[in-house]
Amino acid sequence: MFDSASLPESQRRIALVDVNSFFASCERVFDPSLEGKPVVVLSNNDGCVVALSKEAKALGVKMGIPWFKISAWAPSVGLVAKSSNYELYGDLSSRVMSILHEFSAHVEVYSVDEAFLEVKGTPEELVALGYDIKAAIQNKLGLPVCVGIGRSKTQAKLANSGAKKSAGLNGVCNLDTFSPEHIDRIMEALPVDNIWGIARRLSKRLNSMGIHTIKDLRDADPVRIKKKFGVVVQRSLYELRGIDCIKLEGERLVKNQVMYSRSFATPVTTRKQMEEVLAVYAQRVSKRLRKQGSVAGALTCFAGTSRFANEPFHSPYRNAVFSVPTNDPVEILKAASSVLLECVEDGRKYVRAGIMLHDVSPKTSHQYLDLFTPVHESRQLGEVLDTVMEKHGAFSIGLGAAGFKSPRHWEMKREMLSLRATTRWDELATVHAK
Repeated sequence: MFDSASLPESQRRIALVDVNSFFASCERVFDPSLEGKPVVVLSNNDGCVVALSKEAKALGVKMGIPWFKISAWAPSVGLVAKSSNYELYGDLSSRVMSILHEFSAHVEVYSVDEAFLEVKGTPEELVALGYDIKAAIQNKLGLPVCVGIGRSKTQAKLANSGAKKSAGLNGVCNLDTFSPEHIDRIMEALPVDNIWGIARRLSKRLNSMGIHTIKDLRDADPVRIKKKFGVVVQRSLYELRGIDCIKLEGERLVKNQVMYSRSFATPVTTRKQMEEVLAVYAQRVSKRLRKQGSVAGALTCFAGTSRFANEPFHSPYRNAVFSVPTNDPVEILKAASSVLLECVEDGRKYVRAGIMLHDVSPKTSHQYLDLFTPVHESRQLGEVLDTVMEKHGAFSIGLGAAGFKSPRHWEMKREMLSLRATTRWDELATVHAK
């Protein structure tokens, strides 16, 4: 049996901070009436359930169920549905990560609602730190979090799961505060597919070798595990033993790819409509580039009909390369339109389209002498658009067909959208004093 007490003692630990029911919790920040109620958040065009509060889970609502199947039943049980509010979730996520940087110099943002931190201290000090993190995020943002602390990322994941499920821990679990015998009992009670990175299909292969619980994997022969399953599973084994094998990754300032893609509320059936779509998407995807201070060297643009329609599936996509890396919306629109519109067929019912930018790099890595600076780069049209929209609203100005005020029937349907209270001046929350 593996004895974790034999490891060299160190005060360095990994903490995993995870926001509980993130999307639903975000909806409650500016709508306290939702507190304690079952809440679900829906996918694009209010299609399927993609997030649930614990109260919704208790009602038996399943992830992925189409909203139309439960919408008639929802009022009878007090179930509240909300459209996906990406702006609100993204902004609150950024604020959570900013707070976490106050507690550690080494933070790895793992997903929109969770992050790993390197922390140091005695077991008691780290438990206190966990409660401080919980209190800071709750008091500053109104979001509930759980904190799991262990000697490795995998242990931190396991501890975080315990913090969520055990009410007695009050949202903070540090494995160092448990005896080796207690940890053995915990790992022996949990199926092996409860481990971070062990999928159900892989767990079946492990089961065939007599490895059914987390403890079974931890105590298995590392050489045999590597031979049968590769270094990734062997690494999980070592991580369960408290050996830190999966290092924290530094924050990636520039993403390798940037994409803007959406499903349509109603099908786009003409090239003219698709031209308007591309104008809107080029403007939005270029803004994402500028926000991270980068430029792109190439793009892929695509569209697609429904795979379930009573007509042949049609999904054109084309690539284009820029003469010089750019984040200029006009250049992106020109490239996307020139290659995709020739493939779009009038009369077909396209339900989705998107623009993906490749070969993304920092803008500062492409400096030109004034004489050789491309005209579209020197005029900085994208920055002008950003400034105008920031001052006068997202729909105050547009690029080409995107500038027309005509209704866009194809825009994503979000009939139950909450306030984007942290990013839109015209949607600030109203506070009522009692």
